[in-house]
Amino acid sequence: MLTPRQALLLGKVVAGFSQTGQPVGSKTLAADPEVTAGPSTIRNELAVLEDRGLLAHPHTSAGRVPTDAGYRYYVDRLLPAAPAPELGLSLVRREVDDAMRMTTETLSQVTNLLAIVTAPPLATTTIRHIELMLLQPQVLMVVVITSTGGVSKRVFTFDGPVDAGLADWAGSYLNERLVGMGLGARMLHSKLADASLDATERAFVAELAPVFTELAETAEDTLYVDGAHRLVSEYRFQDVSQLNALMELLERRVSMLGVLSAALDTRNVYVRIGGENREPALHSLALVAGNYGLPQRNLGTVSVIGPTRMDYARAINSVRDAAHELSRFIEELY
Repeated sequence: MLTPRQALLLGKVVAGFSQTGQPVGSKTLAADPEVTAGPSTIRNELAVLEDRGLLAHPHTSAGRVPTDAGYRYYVDRLLPAAPAPELGLSLVRREVDDAMRMTTETLSQVTNLLAIVTAPPLATTTIRHIELMLLQPQVLMVVVITSTGGVSKRVFTFDGPVDAGLADWAGSYLNERLVGMGLGARMLHSKLADASLDATERAFVAELAPVFTELAETAEDTLYVDGAHRLVSEYRFQDVSQLNALMELLERRVSMLGVLSAALDTRNVYVRIGGENREPALHSLALVAGNYGLPQRNLGTVSVIGPTRMDYARAINSVRDAAHELSRFIEELY
């Protein structure tokens, strides 16, 4: 535990470095009206904080910068209570895809960080309703609505006119067989096959099968990402390889999903700073994530990634607010 004066100085160094990106010296701290100690006392306290591993002393500067441990102490014990940011999210009557994109864009705009939202996993999505519509005598459109509000459309063009009675029957048959089935269910394909159907019915259903096959194949866990340009323009990366490593991690969707999955089981906002991140690409960055979903089941994560000198109060409050809004949205869908 730090003394009140040491805690104050650590907080001032974190705030100063976050704002300017430059090491904070004892003269700057002595000029702060909230710091009542003299320059020599401040230097001694800074040395103590450095010995404890909370501050570092760059060779090219007389000032100090926070270490990962310093940021962790600050986040866990010194973070000031910040008012919840007004994200202005309005997700009512939106499709899931649109809601996820809007949440990601808004979160990035508010924090000036890279924002990532994961969609509900495939296993949670079921078929809610299937509609077959004849657009023209030879053109049929199949609409599939899922339990998460997603809508998939596919248009089929046949060589000859489609029998309206056959189309009506197929709509009823598909709803009876598939509604309530999970998109990733192994029985989905077998449900489409029925030995009791006559040759015409079986051939017609087989013609429409790609709608459900492709829906299952493309409805995998999805990452919504926004703000790479803001991250680059707002913060100057000391090493370009840091940014390249992050971009490569985002391209490896499975790896990124693995990083964010750790936040699914966390009740509070999940914060990992620098070397606390298992993924090497994040060792010089900080991750703030929260989960959203149903009261008894977390379905996805909301997160921001940026330099360790990010504004943690704003990032944490923004992530918490966005996760809350997405949870409300998902509860209404279910």
